[in-house]
Amino acid sequence: METLVKTDQKIQLVDGTFTASEALDVITALLNEKINFHKLQRLSWCEGNRDANTKYPDGRIHELETEKLIAKNFINSVRSEGKRLRIDGILNITLED
Repeated sequence: METLVKTDQKIQLVDGTFTASEALDVITALLNEKINFHKLQRLSWCEGNRDANTKYPDGRIHELETEKLIAKNFINSVRSEGKRLRIDGILNITLED
């Protein structure tokens, strides 16, 4: 009997239309969670090893902070127009060999 293993999955993380304030809250919350993940990862790597190479989490934290600022600036630039923002965030998960 052959067993089939699903090798990919999609999760609809965000799907909706939001006011500027709501959109900023959603995006900021998602990015903050990912930033906190990398901060905890960095802390874990450094426990017992002050000289641990934290280049990857440091870089990702910086990238995500930059993306958060870009999103904030974009949303604030359209806020005065009273337009709503559509956010479609799909998380794609695939099995790697």
